[in-house]
Amino acid sequence: MMEYPFNDDYFMRKALQEAELAYEKDEVPVGAVIVIQDKIIARAHNLTESLNDVTAHAEMQAFTAAADFLGGKYLNECTLYVTLEPCQMCAGASYWTQIGKIVFGASDKNRGFQHYNTTLHPKTKVVSGVLEKECRTILNKFFIEKRNLN
Repeated sequence: MMEYPFNDDYFMRKALQEAELAYEKDEVPVGAVIVIQDKIIARAHNLTESLNDVTAHAEMQAFTAAADFLGGKYLNECTLYVTLEPCQMCAGASYWTQIGKIVFGASDKNRGFQHYNTTLHPKTKVVSGVLEKECRTILNKFFIEKRNLN
């Protein structure tokens, strides 16, 4: 019997591809994809340096692209896959999108929404730790290189 190809690992790997694009642009390597009915409708990565915009996190870029694709601001039937636990800004934005599910890779013990007890939409489901090692590895590599340059 063939394994179902579209699972959390599959889509997190797509988010990791976005994180790689951010890494190549010297952005903090966080990537995100938004999926509806096993179809990726938005791909994004951090653009805070490129756009000189502190709000240009991967999730924020993905929310905008997904809403654009769907022609509406509510993403209640969608799943956000993101390589790093969303910060409170992104979690707050996810509340307003009414995103159906958030799946993240690496936890962010200092800046993640869980640390701040940020309220998500009551219907939003959360799954954590998907491909956590891979998600953490690219972040660690980025910050080690940054420290070694200074």
